[in-house]
Amino acid sequence: MNKQPLFILTLCFILGILFQDQFLLNKVSVCFSIGGCSVILIILFFHSYILGKIKPFLLGLLFFGLGIIFHFFNTFSPDPRFVLNKKEPVVFEISQKLNSTEKFRKYEGIAESGNKRFTTIVYVPRSIDELDFKHYYRAEAYMGKVKTPPYDFQFDYARYLKRKNIEYQCHLSKEIESAEKLHLSFADKLRQQRLEILQKMGHSVMSEQTQAFLKGIILADRTEIDEEILQDFNRSGLIHFLAISGTHIIVIFGMFYFVLIRLIPLRFRKYAIILSLGFIWLFAAFIGYGNSVLRSCIMLSVYFIYVLLQRKSDVLHSLALSAFIILIFDTQQIFDIGFQLSCVAVLGIFWLNQPLLRLFPKRNHYLKKLLFNTISISIAAQLATLPLVLYYFHQFSFISFIANIVIVPFSELIIVFSFLMTVFVAFQINFSVADISYDFVIRILLKGIHEFAGIDALYIENISMNILEILSVWGIIYFLRFLILKCNFKNCMRLSMGVMLFLLVRTGSDIFESQRDELVVLNFYKSRILGVKNGNKVCFWISDITDQKKMIRYFINPYCSSRRLDYFEIKTLPSEVQKVVFQGRIYDLK
Repeated sequence: MNKQPLFILTLCFILGILFQDQFLLNKVSVCFSIGGCSVILIILFFHSYILGKIKPFLLGLLFFGLGIIFHFFNTFSPDPRFVLNKKEPVVFEISQKLNSTEKFRKYEGIAESGNKRFTTIVYVPRSIDELDFKHYYRAEAYMGKVKTPPYDFQFDYARYLKRKNIEYQCHLSKEIESAEKLHLSFADKLRQQRLEILQKMGHSVMSEQTQAFLKGIILADRTEIDEEILQDFNRSGLIHFLAISGTHIIVIFGMFYFVLIRLIPLRFRKYAIILSLGFIWLFAAFIGYGNSVLRSCIMLSVYFIYVLLQRKSDVLHSLALSAFIILIFDTQQIFDIGFQLSCVAVLGIFWLNQPLLRLFPKRNHYLKKLLFNTISISIAAQLATLPLVLYYFHQFSFISFIANIVIVPFSELIIVFSFLMTVFVAFQINFSVADISYDFVIRILLKGIHEFAGIDALYIENISMNILEILSVWGIIYFLRFLILKCNFKNCMRLSMGVMLFLLVRTGSDIFESQRDELVVLNFYKSRILGVKNGNKVCFWISDITDQKKMIRYFINPYCSSRRLDYFEIKTLPSEVQKVVFQGRIYDLK
């Protein structure tokens, strides 16, 4: 507590959030929590020998209670009296553009029907022109609540939306009326400017793939990126390259700072830092304050505030402060995958980067220092986030380590080039040589990533991970630092014990699942799926009209990863039963 008080208190705050989310304390219990926190706060103002000894525990308990209280008031509770008809006219405005589907464009928006005002997901047919932020819209809409899936292995989209205070979704008809807003808020002006730049990119001479890449890497718009390209980034372990994160913010800050220090006299150098921080916050507002962007901006701001105050900076302190600020305003962010990966990556870099650098040759040149730092940071972040990646996405490719070592060193140049191209597009500067050059570079980049993703021998999917396994892997990573710093018998035994614990937990989990028999029936679009699990064998019966690729992706793969199955069999049921085996072994299940 004496060395990292804010980090420990932030962990207590997070534990309070998780406790409230799991047990859902009612108003009476939360009132008792408020009273208890008030008593602790009053006690902390007194001074005595005993209070001095237990003060750290009281502070931890206080922040634990605050986590419960803040999450209670930040949890969406639908009004049971709030009922919408299945079909009725709605007036709405959009607040965010979401990933599109084959038939619809998706938006998050604020809708009003009668006297009811609510946040909703809006599905707009692709035949209708793209919506913007400077109009109100009116249309007939088919309303519906998002249903919770019947099985635990399916993604709970309803719960995901409720964390964003969304209960309904609207499918619009093909006729939409619009009316221009009389007054645009500052946020709407920024969103509209961003949308207009995205539309300008769509009219450039660059290929569609390059346009989509540019939109994602600078303006955080991945809604139109081709499904195959996203799959390539996922399989190669480079999806973080598309997400606006700490690397992007640091590079953009460095660009502004590089220009300002050449325009501002030396004695006013600190103002270059302040102006550069102002620019990155404006950039963060422009692209919509994503979790990783917000965390990176706060961490960078805290770091340079320490520099301006001539104080020693601390990574954990900056991380804890940024996470605490984000969670104070929205406790639901702790359940966001991007937030978790972002924070764990920083922890991994803090814990493993310096020890890993010791394994590299002597850094006696700037290029060596840059290359070795980039590689060590990439490996440290990947190792730390690996348990979460396996837990959420159930897939891993050993080629990701190589792909990151090859691609990441060039990431800063690509980000700078992409930012300049965005500026050219925004100000309509016609520079055909730059367009052709950028298109050529990105095509080579995407082709290289596709080659990495195509190495199937190193790609594993349907990997199962539970919470205990995640904790045990993080224990291995914790002990790995000591072994790298000092390779002796004691540290080898610590790491070995961590590996043994992981193997015991994993073996026990596999045995538990293999003893479980199950029958599942699911409506998949217009067809039905029947699955029968017997021990470690599973067979699925489907109709011959079922889209098998989608079924494997959205139903079978999640089921197999959840139930720890390596093989599955698929049989079709037309008039005459025909066996169709896609993967694995055939089992005669009756």
